[in-house]
Amino acid sequence: MYRVLVPAALLLLLPGCSLGTQALGFGGDSSPASTDRMSFGGLGDQPASTQPASTAPTVTRVANMQETRPKDNAPRGSFEKAPAGALADRDYSATQLNAEQARDAINTYRRQKGLKPLKLNSELTSAAKLHCKDLARWDRISHFGSDGSSPWDRVKRSGYSARVAAENVGTGQASLDEVIKGWKASPAHNKNLLLADAEHMGIALVQDPKSEFKTFWTLVLAAPN
Repeated sequence: MYRVLVPAALLLLLPGCSLGTQALGFGGDSSPASTDRMSFGGLGDQPASTQPASTAPTVTRVANMQETRPKDNAPRGSFEKAPAGALADRDYSATQLNAEQARDAINTYRRQKGLKPLKLNSELTSAAKLHCKDLARWDRISHFGSDGSSPWDRVKRSGYSARVAAENVGTGQASLDEVIKGWKASPAHNKNLLLADAEHMGIALVQDPKSEFKTFWTLVLAAPN
């Protein structure tokens, strides 16, 4: 059994654009304990379901939006899309992700708070990457996959046996510094960055210039059983 905590989300408003981020933490050592909901508004801010899902992943990205897609099984109201052209004036030509650099930046922050550093984990990286691809394919921000999967489902089926884990997602940010800065500024995301029990992390970025959100970031932190 596990419990799901649904924290607040942050809406970053920058000149000429809107960026979205969401955070979700969950642990594997107790029964469901919290269904508290916060009031969200703006890009990427909506409640996340506390119900787990167990369906096979279908996250292959489709370049041609006219191609047939599998049925969208994400819970209704669990995702949000960007208004047309909301980020059209931003420059993403230099956007990239270096996982080691991301790990070092997060670990520097954790050390400043007296916390142990994280190690990159290939299974968590795979979970993060698949979720980014799925978000990009559907051009939205959510903690739920198009197959109905929750963060816990994705961590579990990546092969990582977790006792505690957390997920931060972001869309529209043009750099690693920007997305981490946004996560630090949000109490919910910051709590995940500073998850004391976490031992491993995986982080991914998918870019799609044809999408409205342009960039899709996912960070997964966890500790094994």
